[in-house]
Amino acid sequence: MAKIYWANLLHFYQPPIQIPEVLRKVVDESYRPLIDVLGQNPHAKVTVNINGVLTEMLFESGYQDVIDGLRKLALRGQVEFVGSGKYHPILPLINADEQRRQIRRNHLTNKHFFGDAYRPRGFFPPEMCFDGSFLDAVLDVGHEWVIMSGVGCPAAWPTKVIYRAKSVDGHEIGVVFRDDVLSNKISFQDLDGKGFIDHLQSAYGDDGDMYIVTAMDAETFGHHIENWDQLFLGEAYEAVRPYADVVEARSLAASTRTLLATMPHAAGAGDQIIPTTISELFDLFAPGEVIEPRPSSWSTTHDDLDADVPYPLWKAPGNYIHKLQWEHVALCDDLVARAQRLADTAVSKRHAEIARGLMDPALHSCQFWWASRRPHWDVNMISRGLSQQGEVVLNAFRSINLSQAPEEEKREAYYKVVAARDLRGKIHDQLFWD
Repeated sequence: MAKIYWANLLHFYQPPIQIPEVLRKVVDESYRPLIDVLGQNPHAKVTVNINGVLTEMLFESGYQDVIDGLRKLALRGQVEFVGSGKYHPILPLINADEQRRQIRRNHLTNKHFFGDAYRPRGFFPPEMCFDGSFLDAVLDVGHEWVIMSGVGCPAAWPTKVIYRAKSVDGHEIGVVFRDDVLSNKISFQDLDGKGFIDHLQSAYGDDGDMYIVTAMDAETFGHHIENWDQLFLGEAYEAVRPYADVVEARSLAASTRTLLATMPHAAGAGDQIIPTTISELFDLFAPGEVIEPRPSSWSTTHDDLDADVPYPLWKAPGNYIHKLQWEHVALCDDLVARAQRLADTAVSKRHAEIARGLMDPALHSCQFWWASRRPHWDVNMISRGLSQQGEVVLNAFRSINLSQAPEEEKREAYYKVVAARDLRGKIHDQLFWD
């Protein structure tokens, strides 16, 4: 009987502007129950992305048990961590320096809190917003593969091989595609755990081993959908337990291929479905051809791609607020760069450093997502993000103005400040009246 390897990725993230009460609810309703479900099912395996900003928020808010729980599961081989951008920026929409900074800072933050349990082979671009611009930065940190939405796959759908892509510098990296249809069915409660397992058994033929990758927000389980941690994940893991009991929750490695091929199957409804991590798929399946994935996100449709709109929830043609937001980001970029270049006194260097630090969280994706009107719209989330960027402008210009830079440089910088103020006013006008 063919074996079906199910690799599931859970994406843990909260924005840096999240209010404490919401974070508490997410921890109680989702993160702690998820850790419990995995602990109750020692054969279960998942790939986990947790953005560094959330790891820090959990620590600072007193939720050390969530960090410890994930670390323990990782040391037991049930969880593998992957890398990302620390503050959940849309990587294709920010410049190369910011890409590298976000990726590097994410790695350092999670390494600090998870220690030796944090050994990421893979990479999760926030919102699965993919293009080739950030792949060299991903490779530089040591990642071997990147996950993206299935809508961006330009070749035959992979179930037995793992495609590769090339970075701008010509280096190869593995590319894993999420099954968008199944992932969305899970996220929108169209399949319960047993139904999902039944679907896998009926949809995949007995023509050799194959794999499937699903991925969704961790908050789906328990926070977005009440008790979905048990009703889906608990039920699915229970359905595949008979086979897992035979393999005794061994960590799949290259040598495991021989072990599984010679091991007798246990009886049971889910005896050919094996939970695994994404990285373990690379030890079990051969590399495929080199492809050029299409820029996309996990919210992008085929119609969006036909219209050449790869990131519709974050930068959509015709969305006036998106246009203003990204113009404001560009001014922030310019002012931070000027501040770092011109700072030459103790006080100017201090404000340049503050501006540089504030720029990182000011790039978080949620402020653009909530302005998409597809159907997401929240004036407060948009306003909070804009306020963060306003503080970047404030400190960057103070740095320039308190430096010994020529008056012409200061005057040019002030023109940028005036332009940024105008953009913030236009955005606020839209929030007041639209």
